[in-house]
Amino acid sequence: MKEPKQLSVSAIENGTVIDHIPARNLFKVIKILGLDRIDNQITFGTNLDSKKLVQKAIIKISGVFFEDGDINRIALVAPDAKLNIIRGYEVVEKRVVTVPNRITGIARCMNPKCITNFEPVTTKFNVVSKKNVALKCHYCEKITDQEHLQFI
Repeated sequence: MKEPKQLSVSAIENGTVIDHIPARNLFKVIKILGLDRIDNQITFGTNLDSKKLVQKAIIKISGVFFEDGDINRIALVAPDAKLNIIRGYEVVEKRVVTVPNRITGIARCMNPKCITNFEPVTTKFNVVSKKNVALKCHYCEKITDQEHLQFI
């Protein structure tokens, strides 16, 4: 039997690789992180085989390193994601994304009557579920689930 051809993506010298993104959430991660508005080299793949997720996506971003706030954003749509920090073509740090206990100023409350949707108030949520992300608004106590998350 013939060996299948392997296509490889070039390694990045310095930057970040985000792995184990649910395939259906790839473009949410790109939008959340503003990757659609930067000039850095970005390589992504989707619908890749994964033992953990069935199908996963991966993003490689050259020259970009993320702050904790950005990582919190990733965790909301890709709670099992892994970040590999690359320097000099080597993985120098591996970070597991974790959903924090509180989310501030990242997501919008889905309750149209919530004060955060018509006053200049910073949104605040307590995370009530980390597996299937669900956020409870600090102000109106409405639960926003992962399917209804809108990012600011």
